[in-house]
Amino acid sequence: MIELDDVDRKIMRALADDATLGAGALGRRFEMSQPAMWRRVKRLQDAGVFRGRRLVLDVEKLGFGVTVFLGVKLATKGRVSLEDFERAVSAIPEVQTIEHVLGMYDYRLRVVARDIPDFEQVLRRRIMTLPGAGGVEANVLLSEERRPGPLGPSMRM
Repeated sequence: MIELDDVDRKIMRALADDATLGAGALGRRFEMSQPAMWRRVKRLQDAGVFRGRRLVLDVEKLGFGVTVFLGVKLATKGRVSLEDFERAVSAIPEVQTIEHVLGMYDYRLRVVARDIPDFEQVLRRRIMTLPGAGGVEANVLLSEERRPGPLGPSMRM
């Protein structure tokens, strides 16, 4: 585990909000030179604190007005390998995330669709035909608020 100070936490919060910020912009924001900031960011990168940078698309502006979380229970464990299910579900473009979970369901999927009839087609034609797919439970997303996670102002690392 890496030792983090308040500046490291501020850097991580800033990059979590906008991963495109460079060392110069971060340095100006936190009153540090660009080389000093670059060294701090590099130290965090080398320690593996950052797992990558992602582009977050606005799915509504792309025409996907419905997001549904699906709990998927595999019909017969052992007959179909988890890898086969994961490989097949990964090929469905409307599936944004695949989470293998403990509990009532084996997988939790985040699925986007243009509207409810489009989601029904994705569910019937793609998801329910997956190898090993059994019962599903759907929860339609009404609204979403992004939280900063463990780096939020009220939490300390």
